[in-house]
Amino acid sequence: MKLERSSGILLHPTSLPGPYGIGDLGPQAYKFLDFLAGAGCKLWQVLPLGPTGYGDSPYQCFSAFAGNPYLVSPERLLEEGLLHPNDLIEAVDSPASRVDPSAALRVNFGRIIPWKLNLLERAFIRFQNQASPVLRQAFDAFRAEQAGWLEDFALFMAIKEANGGGGWDGWPEPLRKRDPQALAEARSSLADAVLRFTFYQFIFFRQWGAVKAYAAGRGIKVIGDIPIFVAYDSADVWANPGLFYLDEDSLPGVVAGVPPDYFSPTGQLWGNPLYNWEAHKRTGYGWWLERFRAILSTVDIVRLDHFRGFAGYWEIPAGETTAVKGRWVPGPGTDFLQAVRNGLGVLPIIAEDLGEITPDVIELRDRFDLPGMKILQFGFSGPDNVFLPHLYPENCVTYTGTHDNDTARGWYVSAPEAEADFARRYLRTDGHDFAWDLVRACWSSTAVFALAPMQDLLNLGTDARMNFPSKLGGNWEWRMKEEDLSPELRDRLKELNYLYLR
Repeated sequence: MKLERSSGILLHPTSLPGPYGIGDLGPQAYKFLDFLAGAGCKLWQVLPLGPTGYGDSPYQCFSAFAGNPYLVSPERLLEEGLLHPNDLIEAVDSPASRVDPSAALRVNFGRIIPWKLNLLERAFIRFQNQASPVLRQAFDAFRAEQAGWLEDFALFMAIKEANGGGGWDGWPEPLRKRDPQALAEARSSLADAVLRFTFYQFIFFRQWGAVKAYAAGRGIKVIGDIPIFVAYDSADVWANPGLFYLDEDSLPGVVAGVPPDYFSPTGQLWGNPLYNWEAHKRTGYGWWLERFRAILSTVDIVRLDHFRGFAGYWEIPAGETTAVKGRWVPGPGTDFLQAVRNGLGVLPIIAEDLGEITPDVIELRDRFDLPGMKILQFGFSGPDNVFLPHLYPENCVTYTGTHDNDTARGWYVSAPEAEADFARRYLRTDGHDFAWDLVRACWSSTAVFALAPMQDLLNLGTDARMNFPSKLGGNWEWRMKEEDLSPELRDRLKELNYLYLR
């Protein structure tokens, strides 16, 4: 994949401003794209766009193919005649949006989700009763085109709802093990719910498709994200149990994580089921090829999360409470990526090559000429640190930080003095505008892509951090203010893009 020297911003749609408690695919998304274009940026990076489950994490979704209905724009539903103006008047006055200014800068998922689902259900009822023939035809076409994953997903969500929202491991055994008669009965008895969840997906992809087309018209490419693993409580695992290591009770026998290291003495226990790579190989990696095709129909470039897991992954016996008692197991490696290349023709992939990187990971990345990631925030241990710009290869993507890091300003305030001192010396700064010192260093580097989280461009502290990987709850909540997209910020960024040919 040939990349053009460019820059951009990492900002998940939930972080966009707006009056409805959560960023969405409405007017503010288009204003953000206008801001990017006005600043001379050509990239918008988002986190996974799937329907979030436990912990509201975009990396733990109910499907690797579906979209997140919480991102649907109420204004766009109103424009299409799927909501009445009174629906939005009630929304403005609702507890979900009646918040003080500081609270408006966080997504309160516990309050927003039921309110948004209620609004979507109203839109579904209106669609059933009075949708235009054109909209109905578009809906029917969507159902036909996406049937490969959509039918299982909509049924999965309908059964989940009927069982109080619990995980599929707690469903009656015939449904858990996909007995054909039980599935047929569920499709019949839950037909309205299945259609409703199908409609939610139709609306999400209709709105996202419009946003994506607008981005393309403004010369902006969207970088999406594929988590290597999927959630156990997902339509993917329920519908394809043979592709994962599950026992006779449909429970994971082994789970994913990473081993102990300097930062975590007990490692990280993610708990995702692990792939049965031999089963994937027997099918020509068909599920993965469909996954890539699906995301590349909605974004331009994909960040492949935890790339090292394709070279080798940490396998932990199910039931362990930490990641200590695991082992390294070889991944599918070259065979997998060659199959993907054969299927797609090109590999528009950024390899998230962070963590414990061994020579086989580097060899796999370079064999397919994939750009890796360089996080400048990691670089200040000394002049031989590979995350420093003077050691970058051109074929890499540099970031001030990512959604998993502290903000640049937050890092500087809390960094060990030796690292903070080296950073000041390296960047030739006194640290008073540290976030923008990092931005300038990334933009001026040889890296083909340079990106920064919106929080760093706004010079925000730790309270604006998106995710604490070891913290349960309180993540993924940060939102920006509408006035943050100021002409002054646009022009400052535009100047860097001009100076460094981005």
